[in-house]
Amino acid sequence: MTQEELDKQGKYSADNIQVLEGLEAVRKRPAMYIGDTSAKGLHHLVYEVIDNSIDEALAGYCDKITVIIQEDNSIRVCDNGRGIPTGLHEKENKSALEVVMTVLHAGGKFDKGSYKVSGGLHGVGVSCVNALSSLLIAEVHREGKIWKQEYNIGKPITEVEVLGESDRTGTDITFYPDYSIFTVKEYNYDTLASRLRELAFLNKRIELILIDHRNNDDEGNYKTDRFYSEAGLKDFIEYLDETRVKLTENPIYIEGEKNGTPVEIAMQYNTSFSENLHSYVNNINTHEGGTHLSGFRRGLTRTLKSYAEKSGMLSKLKFEINGDDFREGLTAILSVKVQEPQFEGQTKTKLGNSEIMGAVDQAVSEALTIFLEENPKEARIIVNKVILAATARHAARKARELIQRKNVLSGSGLPGKLADCSEKDPALSEIYLVEGDSAGGTAKQGRDRRTQAILPLRGKILNVEKAMPHKIFESEEIRNMFTALGVSVGTDEDSKALNLSKLRYHKIIIMTDADVDGSHIATLILTFFFRYMKALIEQGYVYIATPPFYFVRKGKEEHYAWDDDQRDMYIKQLSIDGKGVHVQRYKGLGEMNEEQLWLTTMNPEFRTLRQVTIENEPEVDHVFSMLMGDDVPPRREFIEQNAKYANIDT
Repeated sequence: MTQEELDKQGKYSADNIQVLEGLEAVRKRPAMYIGDTSAKGLHHLVYEVIDNSIDEALAGYCDKITVIIQEDNSIRVCDNGRGIPTGLHEKENKSALEVVMTVLHAGGKFDKGSYKVSGGLHGVGVSCVNALSSLLIAEVHREGKIWKQEYNIGKPITEVEVLGESDRTGTDITFYPDYSIFTVKEYNYDTLASRLRELAFLNKRIELILIDHRNNDDEGNYKTDRFYSEAGLKDFIEYLDETRVKLTENPIYIEGEKNGTPVEIAMQYNTSFSENLHSYVNNINTHEGGTHLSGFRRGLTRTLKSYAEKSGMLSKLKFEINGDDFREGLTAILSVKVQEPQFEGQTKTKLGNSEIMGAVDQAVSEALTIFLEENPKEARIIVNKVILAATARHAARKARELIQRKNVLSGSGLPGKLADCSEKDPALSEIYLVEGDSAGGTAKQGRDRRTQAILPLRGKILNVEKAMPHKIFESEEIRNMFTALGVSVGTDEDSKALNLSKLRYHKIIIMTDADVDGSHIATLILTFFFRYMKALIEQGYVYIATPPFYFVRKGKEEHYAWDDDQRDMYIKQLSIDGKGVHVQRYKGLGEMNEEQLWLTTMNPEFRTLRQVTIENEPEVDHVFSMLMGDDVPPRREFIEQNAKYANIDT
């Protein structure tokens, strides 16, 4: 090793490790630390380990991170950073490695001399992963040696020992989740790939590799993806908007430091009618926004409005432009690095640092002013898009007011097709959005009238991804959903704000046929919810019903099957050679009578509902724009890669 490398390592030693508190509560209440003990929490363990490596990258000492899903569903994360210090920690009187691995909130990130900013500050560190692992093996390559220690549920089971010599630096963490705690026992490759792709965009020129040892091809090659971005957020924008029609050739890119805060922004206007703002603090997706997003919106609105007024382009407009109009058709990614972030909000993903608002506002104002002055053609295109958005918003408001007036005149305002439930407490009430009048009629007959409401939807609802806002409020099926649910959208301050104060059901269940058309209708409804009723998804109110695919019968013995494997199992169970077994493929809900529909799909004691959640919002944004947009090749490729069955119903 060179003296320079040794000097770098000397700045990150056992003395830099600060201890804040112990591990006592992690195993008792794991959900408090990792979100939950299902799939989300299981994958969060990986993110916590990766965060340590990203911290090294932010500090300038790491440019390659490899994540391996091993055959037994354990995880191995390797980096080429400096390696966790292994020297004696004086206060704790044990190795700094052991302190980092066994004490919650212990690490160099709390010492400003070691890390200026840290992606893991909002999390709980690798020690939490250790506490929730039946076995964790830490292997450190540092100072020319290989150091190793093993742990069981957060406690050391070996001493820190030297295995031999090493010509590299870095930390390798292998962990086996404790499946007495987690309800899900298998890692999802696509979930991890989405996060690694996101991290590559947010941290340019860092290589992230994902390898799946559970999955190899005929030649023995493991499934592998490499994520690397040379341009960072500019590449991120290109990825998110790859199926949208851009209004300007290149994204507007802002990078710099304001008041000691590094700010990076990429933004691109397109022909869509949705606003897609994604904000990050130290690589954490701040779903609830915060001061950095407020600063972005303020700087964008003020700068664009000033330019539009000076150019005279607003002189013929007969109504006022508001902040929403400047963000319609805008995809923007905002990333700030904050030394001591203060998070608040329901999920602790809302930035509260007041000083960040001014820093981002200033960065946007300065850079956007220069862009508009230097690119008059693009500036006019953007302002014309804003004027179009304002005109559409004005038309949409009139459409909303018309709906509200009709509701007042008709008394309750509830759609005529709605078969409501008698229960008035939203927490005890649920509504089924059912594909077609026929299936809706069956559902009405089979439901529990006390708690279950039925709203039949006729055909495929409007594709909101390609429709102007006023067209959405003119759609009968969408109006019916708004009024049946009891929600309203739009205020004078925010034309897209969703008011849930009069929400009538806390379970909104999408129930469609188990065929291609049914999947398409479900996707259309989910697109509508994601673009216009996202708060319903975020608060956990949206579900998808799972009707069976097959009915298997021999004599008086009957079984329902939800996939091909289940069907084959029941066929063998009823008859070894399969003779005399009747198999019916349910292509539509209407093929079941009311008793069958109740028993398999609507009875709370036996049904299976899939709750709709948003794990990675930019990835969801990308998928919906690709599935519901105009660009066919990416959609075909996505369907071919993700279709579960080769035999598509016709």
